[in-house]
Amino acid sequence: MSFAQATAVTPDNGAFNAEIHPGWDIGGNANGGYLIALAARAMSAASRPHPVSVTAHYLSPGRPGPVNISTQVVKTGRTFTTLRGTVMGPEKPILELLGCFGEVENVDGTVLVDAEPPAMPPPDECFKLEPSERGFPPPLMGKLDMRMHPEDAAAFEGRPTGQPQTRGWIRFPDDEPVDAFALMLFADAFPPTIFNTELPIGWVPTVEMTTQIRGIPEPGWLRCRFSTRFITGGVLEEDGEIWDESGRLVALSRQLALTPRG
Repeated sequence: MSFAQATAVTPDNGAFNAEIHPGWDIGGNANGGYLIALAARAMSAASRPHPVSVTAHYLSPGRPGPVNISTQVVKTGRTFTTLRGTVMGPEKPILELLGCFGEVENVDGTVLVDAEPPAMPPPDECFKLEPSERGFPPPLMGKLDMRMHPEDAAAFEGRPTGQPQTRGWIRFPDDEPVDAFALMLFADAFPPTIFNTELPIGWVPTVEMTTQIRGIPEPGWLRCRFSTRFITGGVLEEDGEIWDESGRLVALSRQLALTPRG
């Protein structure tokens, strides 16, 4: 099943029906970026074509099965539409969102980017993540073609670098086009940055995540960098950048997550 099929939504009496599909999960719980993409498709259908910035608060785990997505327009302007969204499971809400939607494919304006894509070996020289029957790497890796920088992947061999960062390449394995919604999945798909610290490798639950879409990527590999600067008060932040084949920045992200318990 393609990503587009796995995040399809159907209008239903002012709301949208959708399905959380198995395989897009970590330990049986749907990946957070996948859930945002699912909700963003409904919010886009109720407003404008592309998510520009979406903030999601995670209320409960998303298990495979049917969900209902309600949307409410907060404001419609000349360029953007702001909406609220709620993903409701069979018994309780899963996700609450606030998003800004507009057009990111053909946007003119000043460009100033004070950064560069991360330096990376070619994809074939990087560590390919594949799902394991033991649960880690998770089933989600079977839906993606992800290659981690060899230095950062050493954490899986018990040799963390001490630098809380994750760099790598990503694409869909069957050359499915990457749209704005797929970028929201990719922004939350890589292993947590803190696996390269002395903290235990374990579940890092996301509390809140914001993803900004700056453009639709060129076909090909996407180059990603995620980093953490502050681990305090039992939580951490993770900042992400996604760059396309042409060296253009196409997405940014920041999430707040709990530190792993082991």
